[in-house]
Amino acid sequence: MRPSPNALGILALAMVLLLLQGAAIAHVVSESNSVWEIKGNDIDLIMTIPALEAHRLTPDGPPPSDARLKSYLAARVYPLASGKPCPLVPPIETMSAVPGFRKLDLTFKCPSQTDLQIHSAAFFDLVSSHTNYAQIENVTTGEFTQDLITRDAQTVDVTGGEGGKLKQASFFDFIGMGILHIFTGVDHMSFLVGLVLISRRLRDLIFVVTGFTIGHSLTLALAVTGVIRPHTEYIDALVALTIALIGAENLAVESQRPGIIALAIALGSAVMIGLKLLGFGGLPTLLLLGAGLFTANYLMVSGHIRDAGRLRMLITLVFGLVHGFGFAASLLEMQLPAQRLAELLVGFNLGVEIGQLTLVLGVTLLAYWLMKIKWAPPRAIVVEVASACLVGLGVFWFVSRSFA
Repeated sequence: MRPSPNALGILALAMVLLLLQGAAIAHVVSESNSVWEIKGNDIDLIMTIPALEAHRLTPDGPPPSDARLKSYLAARVYPLASGKPCPLVPPIETMSAVPGFRKLDLTFKCPSQTDLQIHSAAFFDLVSSHTNYAQIENVTTGEFTQDLITRDAQTVDVTGGEGGKLKQASFFDFIGMGILHIFTGVDHMSFLVGLVLISRRLRDLIFVVTGFTIGHSLTLALAVTGVIRPHTEYIDALVALTIALIGAENLAVESQRPGIIALAIALGSAVMIGLKLLGFGGLPTLLLLGAGLFTANYLMVSGHIRDAGRLRMLITLVFGLVHGFGFAASLLEMQLPAQRLAELLVGFNLGVEIGQLTLVLGVTLLAYWLMKIKWAPPRAIVVEVASACLVGLGVFWFVSRSFA
């Protein structure tokens, strides 16, 4: 059998994903939100942090206590006046937040109102690509501005100082965030590898990538208009399930035994439902039941279709909806200004497309080079090994996120 030209490239990328699996237990991009309200010398800060983000402080144990989180933020997030940190006015208050997030209220007293800056070094010591979405309102002047705080720009000007104003977060900033979302999102990259694995021809790859693109683009549009708002506590687990399913489909097609794999999926779903009924796990019983039925039935159908390219386009569109919610959910929960939300999400989605196409093109070029030097294993071996890795990663992430 003649080896596939893209075989070794796929295998190499799959091995990279295995090495990076620890980075994907929490969802892709590392983000937080800060709202700064300036009232003369008094500055109030509301910090909103995804629960999975806060858990980075105690990766090997339970979520950090309020005291631990407050101590961490107090040492790293504060305003400055004339270059000196403004004193914190205790206590730091814990506020109610939507499920999956933690919210704290910090108050500061600055000695003057001139040369004010805001500073945040939180989470950069844990994730270098972390981004804080900062919204600053000066009640005295009525000004409202926003900025992105990153590892390389942890301090931004509010009044006085060089430049005299914040650097506005631009459309291109969010394109960059979308690109970063793909290349730091091991779970999204894993899913894209699964799409390439299942595509025997260029036409098949075009079908599945098109379906995925339509799906997540539609989700972003629905999220922008407010028609649908995702339950962020479920999205990460469903993203992991799509990875396991695409790997399972690859194995079903190659082994020509979809029934056995579908039965294994059904039994796994039954176990998860049983544990939920006993009080373990965070996903709703109906969601687990629906996911199990859909997965098992789809494997049975796709395993008996000779040319399933167009069917996979429809299925990857559904998967794209799930991944699109993953792309949009955190941005929406950060409560970005409504008048700029469409612009920001369009830029973010464009960045996702650039990252996605770059990844697929990179694998293709690597595969072409390996073909030229005549070193590639048989396609069947590559698909089975890499797909087994995807199933293992997807199931591990799905279970761990379901019980998180």
